[in-house]
Amino acid sequence: MIQTPYLLFLGDAPDALSAKVAQGIKDWRPENAVGQFRMEGCGTTVGLTDMTLQEGLDAGAKTLVIGVANRGGYISDAWKAVLVEALSMGYDIASGLHNLLRDEDEIQRASKVHGGTLHDVRIPSVAYPIANGVKRTGKRCLAVGTDCSVGKMYTGLCMDAEMVKRGMKSTFRPTGQTGILITGGGVPLDAVIADFMAGAVEYLTPDNDADHWDHIEGQGSLYHVSYSGVTMALIHGGQPDALVLCHEPTRTHMRGLPDYQQPSLETLRDTALTMAKVANPACVVAGISINTQHMAEDDARAYLKEVEDRMGLPTTDPFRFGAERLVDALEAL
Repeated sequence: MIQTPYLLFLGDAPDALSAKVAQGIKDWRPENAVGQFRMEGCGTTVGLTDMTLQEGLDAGAKTLVIGVANRGGYISDAWKAVLVEALSMGYDIASGLHNLLRDEDEIQRASKVHGGTLHDVRIPSVAYPIANGVKRTGKRCLAVGTDCSVGKMYTGLCMDAEMVKRGMKSTFRPTGQTGILITGGGVPLDAVIADFMAGAVEYLTPDNDADHWDHIEGQGSLYHVSYSGVTMALIHGGQPDALVLCHEPTRTHMRGLPDYQQPSLETLRDTALTMAKVANPACVVAGISINTQHMAEDDARAYLKEVEDRMGLPTTDPFRFGAERLVDALEAL
């Protein structure tokens, strides 16, 4: 059990996307975050009070959470002195990086000497089965994106919150480090052996009441050459009844791939639905979620209207403008 509250470690994150773990915790569990710790050269903020390690302790922080998601998921050499110091001061440390805390000798030694607990949340805790494709009861919605880090998790969390508000049966199903740290459970899907990824999604979304919705956190993109395998496992293992397309319109190329362009929403719709119908022939595309955080409000609303008119699907930024119309579409299925 990860002790709360947290001090969120931003380290030397160069931009907002790199600090998405910290941002997610701040946005969805603000009561668990007392402040942020930034190193020299950090190029972003999540809008919390900057604190030293001591100030974090004085504010009640129990765990230093690595809020950075860098390409490759590595623990920077520049961070290690801070992490070791935090352990010496009595912090636990939590991380969702592929590079495990327990595999770093200096950090492991400090943990043993000072008694701090290391929480590596990107370690599968279950021996997941191979997917069997058997149809499960209940309903499932999967967010799929034109790129990675376009708002798939926020879309699922927003729809889940709206359904709970309406008294509907709903569960958000995390599949990545940020979702796991927000909710306290889930499957770190990109750390599961490839043959078992779809089975892990089946395990995460078991049989349920006929009117219950699982909102499965999407990962990667079918069109991102680095992460498409995880996306396919979610589509087949999730057996979604509904897809929500997610897009961030201000990007000039795929994240981390300057030679690759994002696909159009029409292309994503057609490809994702074709793949989804392999596991669930009744699957439909229910709506579109646009991440408009880098657009002025008038521009955002105009863009949402243009996409909705073009695609013929309810279109919104659920975090900025609400998820009501997306939930209306699911409720009608």
